[in-house]
Formats: sequence, structure tokens, C-alpha cells
Amino acid sequence: MLDRLAPSAGERILDIGSGTGRLASEITARAPSAHVVGIDRSWSMLSESRRQFPTLAVVRAEAARIPFIDGFDAVCSTATFHWIPDHTTLFAEVHRVLVPGGRLVAQAGGGPNLARLHDRAAKLAQSEYASAFAGWQDPWTFAGVEVTRARLRSAGFANCEVWLEEALTTFNSADDFSEFVSTVCLRHHLERLEGADRAGFVRGLAAQASTDDPPFTLDYWRLNIDARKG
Repeated sequence: MLDRLAPSAGERILDIGSGTGRLASEITARAPSAHVVGIDRSWSMLSESRRQFPTLAVVRAEAARIPFIDGFDAVCSTATFHWIPDHTTLFAEVHRVLVPGGRLVAQAGGGPNLARLHDRAAKLAQSEYASAFAGWQDPWTFAGVEVTRARLRSAGFANCEVWLEEALTTFNSADDFSEFVSTVCLRHHLERLEGADRAGFVRGLAAQASTDDPPFTLDYWRLNIDARKG
């Protein structure tokens, strides 16, 4: 994604969902005179970013309400857009803060991302753990190519390149698989459970994943976006 962004000297770049600051730090490593600002809605992520990269500029903010007027040459984002339910407002905000000709370069989960894992989790949640998942709504938005391209154009973007990329991820053991999905993929599910129920929920999914070919493989799909402000 950094190659697609191709940051240049002196550019102002906004990193949406900057997290621990890793991407922003790599941008400044490639273009030391670039002015990079990160936004994230998580205090814990921003605190970690300030600890690891104390010179980075970071602000607590929502991506659908960017707290800047305009002036960015580029907006970038990794693994964030699928956590934002309103992509129409998101793209309008990104378009607003870019200079004419400014670019959006992003990657997030999209299309059938993690469909197998989430389908299994949904069936498990509706059976053995139904009481804990009353009123559950999926907290992610895995948009497809055509709808994303249409939303970008509606927001005023031109030269909209959008594509899906398969990124299967295989783990070496049930323990490795369970640890990863517990902290990354299923954390919202596990917030509804306690103690033994959490362990049982993950253990049930790991048992099903052991029968896949290859075993313990997550069906990741990345939605890539390259667009320019018209």
C-alpha cells in the first residue's frame, strides 16, 4: 500500500485509523519531510502511538467526522473502513479534506471477507449461546467493488480503481488460530460472553477450522481503493 501511496517530500497526508502509528511512521521514513497526521477513535491506540512514535501528530476523531477543513494531498487507511458503517458519509468527508487532485489510497476488508468464520460464528451464536447474542448486529461493513466504486463517484472522486484481493491466512495450530481470532476477528463476539463460554465458543470454531483444507485458514479478502479528487 505504501508503494501505491508513493508519498512525496512536503506532502500533507492523513492516516485514517492510524492505530499504533506504524503506517504513519513508515510514510515519514519514506518521505521524511512529509507532514503526516493520524486520526483514531481509540484512546488506547493513540496512547500506544504516542509511546512508540512520540513525534507523530495524532488526534482522536471519527472518520465520518474528520476534524479538519481541507488541505491534505493524500488520505490513506489500512484495516479501518470496514469498521465504519456509513461509507457514503466517509467518502464525502475524505473528498472534502483533500486538495484538488488529491488521492485516496486505502485497503480494508471487503466482499466475502471472513465469510466462513463469520457464518460459523453466527450459527454457533444462534444455538448454544443464543441468550448472549440477543439483538446482535454485525459491527462490520464488508463492501463490494461495484458499490464502493459508485459511492466514490457519488462523492466526487475520479479515476476510481477498486478491486478485491484474496489473502488466505493459515495458522500452524489450533492454539495459534484460537489466539488470533480471539483478539482480532471475534473480539466483539467474545465481549458478550464470559469465562468458560468464551473458551467454549472459540474451541468450537477451532474444531470446525481443523477440518478445512488447509486446516486453520482464515478466508481474508482485501478491498483496495485508489481514487483522486476530481
